[in-house]
Amino acid sequence: MGKIVYFTGGARSGKSTQAERYIFMRNYEHKIYIATAIAFDDEMKARVQKHKEQRGENWITIEGYKNLVEQIKPHAKAGGVILLDCLTNMVTNLMIMEKDYDWDHVSNEEVEKLEQSITKEVITLLEYLKSIDMDTVVVSNELGMGLVPAYALGRHFRDICGRMNQLVAGYSREAYFVVSGMMMKLK
Repeated sequence: MGKIVYFTGGARSGKSTQAERYIFMRNYEHKIYIATAIAFDDEMKARVQKHKEQRGENWITIEGYKNLVEQIKPHAKAGGVILLDCLTNMVTNLMIMEKDYDWDHVSNEEVEKLEQSITKEVITLLEYLKSIDMDTVVVSNELGMGLVPAYALGRHFRDICGRMNQLVAGYSREAYFVVSGMMMKLK
């Protein structure tokens, strides 16, 4: 069985770079990259390109944010590694894509139902990742150290993503917090 390794930190903290370095130092032969971001504008397209260049060749790339187990299965190989970058984008997309909420007036019941759906998606993925003979590195933004968002969507996102971060950290065998490009081992 593979292990789950979790990297978290603030925006531009260096967490993706440290996660990639962690993988490169272990010389995995078979590498899968799960890209959860959707490049809507030129800035995001440039970020995606930069990450591709940092990783280099020899990666299988899966682009998506839901039903990831079915997308991973055909590419899974014993002794390899999966890099999911990032959980934050995955949660964002699960919250807003294909949804039509008035976030300023959404009911608590609807938010709870949405969070249950996201939790199910994340647990299904984590259980699968635990069951295969590949290591998985998950990158996510730490959102709980800043100001409370002034708008409802921001608060719901912070809360749901914070709980998904806790879930992944709980499943992980190793966890790292990255600040200013430096990583601290949490577990």
